[in-house]
Amino acid sequence: MARTPKIVLLTLAVSAALVGCGKTETPAADSAASTATPAPAAAPALTLDEAKLPAYNAFHPSDLDTSLDACTAFGDYVNSKWLAANEIPADRTSWGAFTILDERSVTVQHQLAEQVAAIKNPTGIEKIVGDFWASGMDEAKINAQGIEPLKADLTAIDSLQNKDAIADYLRSSAAKGQNVLFAFGPEADFKNSSMNMAYASQGGLGLPDTTYYTDARYADKLKAYQAHVAKVLELSGVAAADAAKQAADVVKFETRLAKASKSSVELSRNVELNYNPVTVADADKLTPNFSWSKFFEAQGVATPKTFSLAMPAFHQEVSKALGDTDPSVWRAYLRFRTVDTASPYLADAFVQESYDFYGKILNGQKEMKPRWKRVLGTIEDDAGEAFGQLYVKVAFSPEAKAKMEVLVKNLAAALKERIQGLTWMSDETKAKAIAKWETFTPKIGYPDKWRDWSGLTTTRDSYLGNVRAADEFNYRFALSKIGQPVDKTEWGMTPQTVNAYYNPLQNEIVFPAAILQPPFFDPKADDALNYGGIGAVIGHEMTHGYDDQGARFGPTGNMEDWWTAADKKNFEALTGKLVKQFDQYKVDGQAVNGHLTLGENIADLGGLATAYDALQKASAGKEDPKVDGFTRDQRFFFNWATVWRTKYTPENAKVRLATDPHAPAQFRAMGAPSNLPTFAAAFQCKAGSPMVRTGDQQVVIW
Repeated sequence: MARTPKIVLLTLAVSAALVGCGKTETPAADSAASTATPAPAAAPALTLDEAKLPAYNAFHPSDLDTSLDACTAFGDYVNSKWLAANEIPADRTSWGAFTILDERSVTVQHQLAEQVAAIKNPTGIEKIVGDFWASGMDEAKINAQGIEPLKADLTAIDSLQNKDAIADYLRSSAAKGQNVLFAFGPEADFKNSSMNMAYASQGGLGLPDTTYYTDARYADKLKAYQAHVAKVLELSGVAAADAAKQAADVVKFETRLAKASKSSVELSRNVELNYNPVTVADADKLTPNFSWSKFFEAQGVATPKTFSLAMPAFHQEVSKALGDTDPSVWRAYLRFRTVDTASPYLADAFVQESYDFYGKILNGQKEMKPRWKRVLGTIEDDAGEAFGQLYVKVAFSPEAKAKMEVLVKNLAAALKERIQGLTWMSDETKAKAIAKWETFTPKIGYPDKWRDWSGLTTTRDSYLGNVRAADEFNYRFALSKIGQPVDKTEWGMTPQTVNAYYNPLQNEIVFPAAILQPPFFDPKADDALNYGGIGAVIGHEMTHGYDDQGARFGPTGNMEDWWTAADKKNFEALTGKLVKQFDQYKVDGQAVNGHLTLGENIADLGGLATAYDALQKASAGKEDPKVDGFTRDQRFFFNWATVWRTKYTPENAKVRLATDPHAPAQFRAMGAPSNLPTFAAAFQCKAGSPMVRTGDQQVVIW
């Protein structure tokens, strides 16, 4: 389901993960010391029954559709048979290499949660995970409680009669980790990346993007959303007729916010929109009806010299709305947002309505996930790193980490050679690009030290109560970072996440344990498959340091201009060609947005080329074994396409086209290879073939 994060710490567009930009906030602070891995010795032994895990979706020669031509549509050649034979599970909106591994990860977590919940008198992270699991699985108790867990919040909202009371409520609810209106949290200072500063960003919308409120293409979704708002209000106790009127007011109000907000496209291609340092006094002048000095005081944060008031037009519009919008509209909006955000943790009627809109209508999900999966998702959101300590004990080997370290080293060496060999870049800029290369920091598997979760109190009495307790605990943990040095050991993803990411502010590349499995990585597989899988992912994340947004940050993570004017012009000309390439791809008649997806497409192109170079160096002097009659190079590209073996529901595809900075998987399978002469050579493709881009159509960047 599409949810607005309960605790929104800044997620930078350039910190894009390989797929879907997962949750990238794992704050660290002096107030929460770290503990060394592994978990305390007193913890009981955990076991894993691998026979109960879903099978890997690894490449096999039988997958190939030999009735097709690899030089015409490479993705279809490798994946069409599999895609035709496999349906999207009813509780999913997409299915492929990533989601199959996610299913494995969730199944591992299921086994662990049941074991931990059965421990008598648990302590530490075992108690947190066990309490979340037990309270979340107690459907009878949750249904009996109904909306009672939200009564205090709704009573407080009902009492709001003027702008000052509303502003005070926004401050006090935010202080408990329940800010439904805008994002607030710590992130490294763009100009001093060793220190954290506070960032306030836009938020407050229930639909995936600003365009859903203003573009006629999404008129049916907007209408359905208004019906959803009315239903949620009705479930919360508002009479049907009043709920319908209030829903219209809420959608009108959100549309107003949307028009003052930046779209996904704008945010994805201009990271600087996140950075607008101002003094608190100047911020107060910009938003006279919303005092930032009072906001910082209410959060218990010392007033900083400056903070980033990102997307200031949004905050100015909120201030105007406090002054000119009837309090009844604010009450309806806050009531809806509060109940809607809490719905997944309430009684069945609320859960069903949340799924009906966000899952079924918006994303085409045919069935709701079973309760056990939903509860595990909640644990991931609220105590994911705690659970990660348990996950890595049974699901990640030291051998896998050691082999990954070798692959990362080899990819780094290949990238350096590619940078040094660029013909379009001057020696002056190359020297600075190499300086950045020298400071890359890889993180593999799981953190070297774990966050301390002592201080989070959970019980088995209330599922929402545990969620709310974790919300506040995590928010407080995050706020304590503001004004403090950045903890460079922290991670932005949990070990059980099937993903990877690059963080430009720390110049780090991160590979959680859960992605280090087939088809991406297999310690027992040959180099061709590993370099075509995780090798290309490693290259992808490294290349993010040099995509159109990552290239705006220097070796220390500070935002700086290290390009000559001529080199920047050359770079923009090359990236413009890549935009045009992806603009030509269509899904059900709707064009891919080459501008929205540019950063990921640059990373794919550079990452795949770098991985190929690294494979050649690793294989130098070794005879090509020709497995199943295919050359090493062919199998390298086969596994690249296998990684992007994915199908989507039509509804989910539509959401992704509007909001996802990653191109649809079928075009990632073919987009980068079509620019590589090494691909054409591997499959003996002739000039003029669709998979052979030459002349001005060919794109070579990094």
